[in-house]
Amino acid sequence: MTETTLHDAQALAEAACKSMFDADACTRWLGMHVEAVRPGYARLSMTVRPEFLNGHRTCHGGLIFTLADSAFAFACNSHNHNTVAAGCSVEFLRPAHGGDVLVAEATEQVLSGRHGVYDVRVSNQAGEVVAMFRGKSAQIRGHVIPVSDSSEV
Repeated sequence: MTETTLHDAQALAEAACKSMFDADACTRWLGMHVEAVRPGYARLSMTVRPEFLNGHRTCHGGLIFTLADSAFAFACNSHNHNTVAAGCSVEFLRPAHGGDVLVAEATEQVLSGRHGVYDVRVSNQAGEVVAMFRGKSAQIRGHVIPVSDSSEV
């Protein structure tokens, strides 16, 4: 890829991310922050609030999953094709506690035609892996940011 192509792809990833984030009430409501995005990659963070704790006083697994799923969504939509989850799985490896800052890094492993596979590593502020998530994506019709037929990306 040329430097111009890389710059254009990065600008598109950033614009798609902004459009998605602005429309994603759940991600915003949970206090997630997009720390980085590039084609096929996204890094989001979230602080574990008291209301995120389950009966064991650890972060509810559903909220860890949601953080990973949001990072997955931003990564797989970074190419500006509307993309949804076709399936996913998660492995919880250690508990997260109130006040922890969790970081989810989603990385594209393969993109083949309309389908992709993304791995998401969720770590705490000490760099300890809390969970591993794998998402399978499927492109659907349309674009995150509308494009004209002549400038199809």
